[in-house]
Amino acid sequence: MNVRQSAPDQAPELTGDVVAALRAGIRGQVLPASDPAFEAAALDVWNKLTPAGRRPGLIVRVADEEDVAVAVGFARAHRLKVAVRGGGHNWANPTLRNGGLLLDLGNLNQVVSIDPTTRRAVLQPIVSNREVQARLNALGLAYPSGHCPQVKLSGYLLSGGMSWNQGVWGTGVGSVEAIELVTARGERLIADKDRNADLFWAARGAGPGFFGVATRYHLKLYDLPRAIAGSSYFHPLSEAGAVARWLETLASSLPANIELSLFLLGAPPEVAAKCPPTDAGKACLVTATVFADSMEEARAALAPLDDGPAKARCLWSETAKPTDFEGLFDASGALWREGRRSHVDAMFFDASLADMVLAVRDHFLTVPAPEALVLFTIFTGPDVPAPLPDAAFSMSARYYGGPWTQWLRAEDDEAATLWHDQCLRLLTPLATGHYVSESSTIRHPAFIRKSYSETAWNRLQALRQAHDPEGVFFGPLEGLD
Repeated sequence: MNVRQSAPDQAPELTGDVVAALRAGIRGQVLPASDPAFEAAALDVWNKLTPAGRRPGLIVRVADEEDVAVAVGFARAHRLKVAVRGGGHNWANPTLRNGGLLLDLGNLNQVVSIDPTTRRAVLQPIVSNREVQARLNALGLAYPSGHCPQVKLSGYLLSGGMSWNQGVWGTGVGSVEAIELVTARGERLIADKDRNADLFWAARGAGPGFFGVATRYHLKLYDLPRAIAGSSYFHPLSEAGAVARWLETLASSLPANIELSLFLLGAPPEVAAKCPPTDAGKACLVTATVFADSMEEARAALAPLDDGPAKARCLWSETAKPTDFEGLFDASGALWREGRRSHVDAMFFDASLADMVLAVRDHFLTVPAPEALVLFTIFTGPDVPAPLPDAAFSMSARYYGGPWTQWLRAEDDEAATLWHDQCLRLLTPLATGHYVSESSTIRHPAFIRKSYSETAWNRLQALRQAHDPEGVFFGPLEGLD
């Protein structure tokens, strides 16, 4: 294979025979920039707010796991940096880099095995949250999957995994027992606590900055809760501060199997009609989901939420409604819709919940994007979840959330961006850290470093140098505008 020589700081030029040789060596699809399908493949991303000119030099859509090893080996041999697309559902579009090889894992979408006896499963990376739960729930099993139905295992687990029932099951990555992966040298291996432990540690939290390609996840499973139920309460936006003060005093006395959240969002029509005129159709929504052994337990656990101080001014409520994971995904999918342009910045907080809500309540009245929302998830129970002791994911706090600014039209880009940035300025002083897969890390590179403890960040950099000394994989800040 011929590749024209170029200066060390330049990407090599891919000649036709080089591309042809790669095509002959894999079962998948190779798309150079000249291919008519290239542009659509490059922009197959979740966030439609795509950078105007940032494009890879070559796209490889692998057919199987062996293709991954061949493609990485090819990239290393020809000094092409690699970006890995694990489903496309990342708000910051980190897979779009200038030049290099975009490795698309979309065809690695199989549930390899589920063992109900040992409660273990092996899955390829491009299986969605909805599909994981559907396959497991049918067998009376569950997994701490993410909330958005379309999110694939790959990016979710590599970043840590903020999960359903996290107060009991922990983060998604906490139940990953082994990862099959391809290294920067194109080697296929298994990483767990005993084998290739450094890579196992890094893969569980490094996010899009991981210096390898995860091809299979070995998961620990749990019994499917016998009863899942939810309560919802819409309050006037003007009452958000009082509601937040009540929730922050109540949360520690609630059982840890309740997932509690406070939203600022546009009210649905039946609620908006009841909102005070000064709230401009915006509302404060409180949701509580419990994962219990019986409906009796579920109703008892949710009962304290029926006695809030703002109950008399509640605009609409629904209490202890039975549901399942399919229903939970439908509700989440209605809030985080496909095909939107987005800015997202999720943070960890140990400040007062009321201070956080009041910092952005009045600003939310001016939001130019009707689908935008501000979310704060409140961990229940007496203890704040501790960081995992053996994973790169190292953030933990009493609260998690921030602004999810979503809109449809390109002509609204400037107004939505200005609003989002001001919301971020109001909340950042109260935050203790960021979440690497739900932060604007391309626009705000400092948020990458702030997604890790100092110890974890320093170890990640040392391991990157040790396991990818030639820089085969794009670093977090490489190949950007």
